[in-house]
Amino acid sequence: MSRKTTLRRALVGLAAGAALALAAPLAASAHVTVNPNTATPGSYATVNFRVPTESETASTVKLEVTLPTDTPLSAVLVQPVPRWTATVEKGALPAPVEVDGNTLTDAPLKIVWQADPGVGIGQDQFQIFSAVLGPVPDTGHLVLPAAQTYSDGEVVDWAATPDEVAADDTLEPAPVLYVNDAPPTGEHSHSHGTASAAPAMENATAAAPSDPSGVALGLSIAALVVAAAGAVLGALAFARRPKRG
Repeated sequence: MSRKTTLRRALVGLAAGAALALAAPLAASAHVTVNPNTATPGSYATVNFRVPTESETASTVKLEVTLPTDTPLSAVLVQPVPRWTATVEKGALPAPVEVDGNTLTDAPLKIVWQADPGVGIGQDQFQIFSAVLGPVPDTGHLVLPAAQTYSDGEVVDWAATPDEVAADDTLEPAPVLYVNDAPPTGEHSHSHGTASAAPAMENATAAAPSDPSGVALGLSIAALVVAAAGAVLGALAFARRPKRG
């Protein structure tokens, strides 16, 4: 077998391996998340819902985030997104809830982002939807189920709780805002530190990247590129080595 043939086959194998290595982190990160995913009790937390489109044939045209009713939020503000309509739906709570000495009988129940006609989040794209939630209740964590609607009518419910995901990691995980509970480590964690962090730690957290999963993915890709470059250079050096008699 010639050195050129050996080199060609090595490069083909390297490309296939790179594709497989990239597919795993990309697939693992492609779900609706909330970032940062921690907040301090009593604060007004600014959160960002990251919405990627996984469909190869349709675009995302709607996102609905359901808010808790047992630990309600009395104030919800949304940041305008060009060519999208943002609505905070309010209504009666299943039962009155005491919040800071006040009895709440109604509260924000859902945030809806709806794309204008002809607008959507296309394949290999994502959109950030920002909101201010507060006061953050003094609880373990807030599960924020998200329904993602595609232009072909398909709806993906990102609604599984952390306990459900721990028992079955094939479920679609809901965005979770951790308050007193520590965020889990692993594939579905997007931690920015614990909710009880000191002010200095909170300032450091604010300066950190808004999406740790994206940072990890970038580092993985960078490492893969470096390794691939090294393999290619090694193969080229081997191919150019003079033949011995």
